Amino acid sequence: MAIDKRKLTVQILSVIGFALTIKLAMIYYSANYDKYALSSFCSINDFVDCDGAAKTMVSQFLGIPLAYWGMLFYITVLFLTFVDKLKNAKFLKFLEVFKNPVAYITVIGTFAFIVSMTLAGISIFKIKKLCILCVITYLIDFLIALIPAKNIKDYFSSFKTTFFDFIDGVKKYPKTFVILLILAISMLTYSEVTNCFTPHIKRAKEIKKFILMKENPYKIDGNILGNENADVIIELYSDYGCPICSVHNIILHKIVQEYQNVKVIHYNLPFDITCNHELSMTMHPGGCFMSKAALAAGKLGNYWGMSSLLYENHPMNEKELIPLIEKLGLDKDKMFAYMNSKEIDDKIQEQLYKSYELNIDATPTMFVNGEKRLGILSQNELQKLLESHGAKRK
Repeated sequence: MAIDKRKLTVQILSVIGFALTIKLAMIYYSANYDKYALSSFCSINDFVDCDGAAKTMVSQFLGIPLAYWGMLFYITVLFLTFVDKLKNAKFLKFLEVFKNPVAYITVIGTFAFIVSMTLAGISIFKIKKLCILCVITYLIDFLIALIPAKNIKDYFSSFKTTFFDFIDGVKKYPKTFVILLILAISMLTYSEVTNCFTPHIKRAKEIKKFILMKENPYKIDGNILGNENADVIIELYSDYGCPICSVHNIILHKIVQEYQNVKVIHYNLPFDITCNHELSMTMHPGGCFMSKAALAAGKLGNYWGMSSLLYENHPMNEKELIPLIEKLGLDKDKMFAYMNSKEIDDKIQEQLYKSYELNIDATPTMFVNGEKRLGILSQNELQKLLESHGAKRK
């Protein structure tokens, strides 16, 4: 195959790859930011799922979506196939540093393929989501790496050529290299720190910080979380057996204590058939038992102190609950008496009925001055929501 045909093949592959990465960027946007978007054509099942892959933390690198990196790669390859013609222009004289563009295509193509195989391994073995369009780009990367070289010797010599050409280019334009390096590092640092291209990753990082907390460092004692006379009211429906509710509890404790006019009112919604008779099966074992414990502790003046301990420890019986009662300094006999009382049973049924009336079928669910929000909110999201309802910082 003549070198011109090789270049033409690489150009065609690059155009196809660029088009695929544009489509992947569109899928990335729809999956993460368009709540009304339909599933993409390449989301076939739980494993072959482009949308699912796009929603994971590994769908970006240094705060930039992988689809954008792909676009940059294919544009660079196309540029290198035309650089011999471009450097003939007087104002593009600096392009003379690109002495052997075919070798450079081989090198960056190989690098792209290695990265592709790494991503394929992560997709299959870690996140267990396979993106078909991504797989096609991996094949394109492989071909771009192999096609420019005439033979194996030519392929391996490309690495040596590229290295020495790079050194020569840096020596010839040291200031330009330093400036470009500083700009690149600055931009990548900015994108990684701010997640300006990946706000959903920023949200995930904010929440992960709280997920890693084994205990609630912001926990309070007493029956009131926030200002008793607050005019911004959070009505929270949650289940002590719900893992994400535990994280949400920590975030709430931290944020509410930063404002002077916010209060949280908690309603128990245990997904446990023991007391929640609307269920066909138990999803969170012990949910009813823990709800009783929280309400009983409230009768003794420490609802929120017990709530945090219940989220952290998930006691399933009285024996497992005793250390928590002792830790809070509550009267054990009174606790168990309240827990086994009709008053507490009626209170749980009252709260469950209220959740039925509001058609709440998932936890955590909360209402901020009547505005419904389902699921966990990040610290930043919760702050914005509260302030939109008039919350004032201390």
